[in-house]
Amino acid sequence: MGIAMNISIDAMGGDNAPKAVIEGCLRAIEKHGGYRLQLIGDRELIQKGLDEFSYCGDRIEIVNATQTIGGDEIPTRAIKEKKDSPIVIGLNLLKEKKTDSFLSCGNTGALLTGATLITGRIKGVDRPALAPMVPTERGASMLIDSGLNTNCKPVNFEQFALIGTIYMRNVYKVEAPKVGLLNVGTEENKGTELIKEAYARLSSLGGINFIGNIEGRDLTEGACDVAVCDGFVGNLVLKCYEGIGAFVMNGVNGVFRKNIINRLASAVLTKDIGRFFSRFDYEEYGSTPILGVGGSVFKGHGNAGPKAVMFAIERAVTFARTSALDQIRDYFAAPVV
Repeated sequence: MGIAMNISIDAMGGDNAPKAVIEGCLRAIEKHGGYRLQLIGDRELIQKGLDEFSYCGDRIEIVNATQTIGGDEIPTRAIKEKKDSPIVIGLNLLKEKKTDSFLSCGNTGALLTGATLITGRIKGVDRPALAPMVPTERGASMLIDSGLNTNCKPVNFEQFALIGTIYMRNVYKVEAPKVGLLNVGTEENKGTELIKEAYARLSSLGGINFIGNIEGRDLTEGACDVAVCDGFVGNLVLKCYEGIGAFVMNGVNGVFRKNIINRLASAVLTKDIGRFFSRFDYEEYGSTPILGVGGSVFKGHGNAGPKAVMFAIERAVTFARTSALDQIRDYFAAPVV
């Protein structure tokens, strides 16, 4: 089978770069075929890392970058002043259609700013959004927005619902994704005036399967496929998920290490416990798409290890192989009737 796709990756982004990024890339290409990877960063460091793993294949290309954007840099200034950084180079490759998707575990603000300034917003989209998947009792649901837009207008909730619906339908093959509005109660009259207006707009919006307001516990139960909220609420929910997941895993591990009887019990239950814990493992969820910009852009966790990078690449490849971006463009390009 011929190579059909290029995925560009910021090799210098993240706490564990470049080693973890390189190892994650090698795991990805070993597991799946059909695409090439472009590692962007310091050529000598990347080549040294590949040599350490004795890689001599032809599915990884090194794109040299002489600058890097640190985690504490001001995003707009960094994007404007560091033209030869992996984030700027990767986004320009995407804009010029020389790659099909770009992934970075580096500076979140710089990636979001760069995605908006370089690839641009899809015409008609008011604000792009971060849209991670979070674990639920029924699998996983999208949380949109999870941190990009802390001050929203009613139209933003409407657009988040539409974009999230298209993504879930294409990437996760959910035929009619259920959309819920995250609120302090399920009743129609609950919430702030902003949320009430958003509820009214979502209720009358065609093209989505709106089920009404949902509470936080409804999200964990899997009541909807797309949970819509502003970035302030979404980021709080996301960080709570991460914290509670770690709390549960550490607590259960502590119980099983308590004494010999508990350790014997853990040996019997290892597989089942492992499957349960994997639902809270951020590494398996891979990365977060930035939806509403003019290309396939993914943000990986800043502390990503090789496993997380591998899954992030899989998400980027899956999205790039769908027509979701074209469908979003077509929807917002259609005349309002």
